[in-house]
Amino acid sequence: MALKKDIRSDNTYIISQDTTDNPKLGAKILSDGRESLFLDYYFGYRMEYSEKLGRDVAKKDRKREYLSLYLWQAPRTPLERQQNKEMLEIAKRIRFERGQQMLESAEGYRLKKNDDINFLDWFWSYYEAYTKADKRHIKRAYTVFVDFLKATPEYSKYAKRIKPSQLSKDMMLAFTDYLKSRFKGEGAHTLYARFKKVIKNAVEQDILRKNPCIGIIIKIDANKLTKDVLSIDEMQQLIATHYIGENPDIRRAFIFCLYCGLRWCDVKDLTYSNVDFANKLLRFEQAKTKGHSSASNVAIPLNDGLLNLIGEGNRNDLIFPLPSHTMCLKALRHWVSRAGIDKHITWHCARHSFAVNILNNGANIKTVASLLGHSGLKHTEKYTRAVDSLKQDAINSLPELNI
Repeated sequence: MALKKDIRSDNTYIISQDTTDNPKLGAKILSDGRESLFLDYYFGYRMEYSEKLGRDVAKKDRKREYLSLYLWQAPRTPLERQQNKEMLEIAKRIRFERGQQMLESAEGYRLKKNDDINFLDWFWSYYEAYTKADKRHIKRAYTVFVDFLKATPEYSKYAKRIKPSQLSKDMMLAFTDYLKSRFKGEGAHTLYARFKKVIKNAVEQDILRKNPCIGIIIKIDANKLTKDVLSIDEMQQLIATHYIGENPDIRRAFIFCLYCGLRWCDVKDLTYSNVDFANKLLRFEQAKTKGHSSASNVAIPLNDGLLNLIGEGNRNDLIFPLPSHTMCLKALRHWVSRAGIDKHITWHCARHSFAVNILNNGANIKTVASLLGHSGLKHTEKYTRAVDSLKQDAINSLPELNI
């Protein structure tokens, strides 16, 4: 893709070649190597009082809308060039749609809307441009939606190409049923929440005329712990299990999470600078709540066993140099299976296990909330319910009493 860039003083340039385009498609050059696409609207002239001249003067009425779509400034690989091509095509279609809206408003007519966008291609482009911490969940939502299309006879014909107008409320109902049947616990709710996030953006970008997810929800009991937890005995059973080819960093990191309650996204970024060896404390800021929670910063006391698990290194070195989340999960599942534990254990189960086990051993709920980095007790209460359930199961496991 070769665009002749007439870069202006504000680091922007106009992509639209037709002088009659309104709005015009342009891009702003960013310092991170990307270009942010925007639309410039022209609404004619408006009169505005000038204090300097002491009279009304005519000024051009303009507006700029950033599309949250990005190009690589200097694409180096075939993939980056393909991404630029797809993003530019999406932006041009949005520009066309906005232009039709202006014509409809001003002239009372509308050209036929081009509905040739492949929603799956647009979805993937959205994922590629996404920069927030839950990016892997966006990718997972895409993969699961494609799996749903393939697995559902009624919609299998759309598994490779589906127009935005073909996303219906009936399809969304079927999709939520598929999620609930396939995923245990909060998995279905989490993936559907990310899918709705994508759909909402598609509506905002005029890729979709209306939101087909409105009124369709996946309910969860926020105060119910739905994931499996490891008991203290099972933790010891897992720690005692080794196998050929195990990754020692994955092993150390998961054991650390079992004893400290960290999320995967936090443990993977820990460096030795986070450890106060003199005072035996781990200090870090939670990635999930960074910037929008008073409890984002967490301090966890460390005992000698945990310090030995951490080891020593340079301040900027990662304590646990981990592979991808997918690789960590595969290794964890193999490890759990080799240990003979018949539970569906994900990385986040370590956090849940930590909370349940220390509550079961007498810790109060405020202490647990503080260690987990919860800003209140609402999210911690589900662990007290899990402990109550464990106690009831323990009582029920005794032989029946016949008097």
